[in-house]
Amino acid sequence: MTTQTHTHHHGAHTTEQHHDAHGGGLPGGLQITQDGYTLELAQPITRPGAIDFRFRILGPDGNPVTEYTPLHDRDLHLIVVRRELTGFWHVHPELTADGTWVVRLDLPDAGAYRVFTDIAPRALGKTLTLGADLAVTGDYQPRPTPGTARVATVDGYEVTLDGDLVPGAGELLTLTVRKDGRPVTDLQPYLAAYGHLVVIRAGDLAYIHVHPNGAPGDGVTAPGPAITFHTAVPGTGTYRLFLDFQHGDVVRTAAFTLPAVQA
Repeated sequence: MTTQTHTHHHGAHTTEQHHDAHGGGLPGGLQITQDGYTLELAQPITRPGAIDFRFRILGPDGNPVTEYTPLHDRDLHLIVVRRELTGFWHVHPELTADGTWVVRLDLPDAGAYRVFTDIAPRALGKTLTLGADLAVTGDYQPRPTPGTARVATVDGYEVTLDGDLVPGAGELLTLTVRKDGRPVTDLQPYLAAYGHLVVIRAGDLAYIHVHPNGAPGDGVTAPGPAITFHTAVPGTGTYRLFLDFQHGDVVRTAAFTLPAVQA
């Protein structure tokens, strides 16, 4: 699974799921404009390879937003996925003086991508996720969304997923990390948590960003091998789940596919 280089800072922990505050009952990431805020890509069409990806968040007055309430140590979390959910990047752009966000992205293949921004504009007083399409030019070779899988391997780590996705109901998902067959009991905090879970539905790309139960340093939460998330999905369908976790000073991403069926 494709990942990007991550920068590490730690701070206050929350357990919100970023779809909670979305207006009209819609899941997160389906709208480019919400509550007066708009995601504006500088180049919605780009080329494959390394690029300086630029965008702005425009407020209700049409001006770039420059004041945010941090979410897990960052003013903005940027998630980029291939539309088939076969590529995933979680990065943290820098905000320039004129309100433009900039980050180095390396998108290796032509195709259709979706961009998500997790933000909490200070003037809005709540979180929201905006989404926009990004096209990468070239010879596009569609790939099928991977089939159901509860075990992922990455860089010698094996991560297993226990639990089910049930529409409209919060269910516990537990992800257990092992290396060379042994439980990993010294996971490192990454953005104030032992793991970050992004859940995206195939087809419409409805988006959920979940933080785990407990927090590093709370005297209760163990640093592995299990990371537990209280997760609710908006409806039936096939979902891809991307877990970011840090061990040995490296952030890795494990990917899974699960169906959500009506209970």
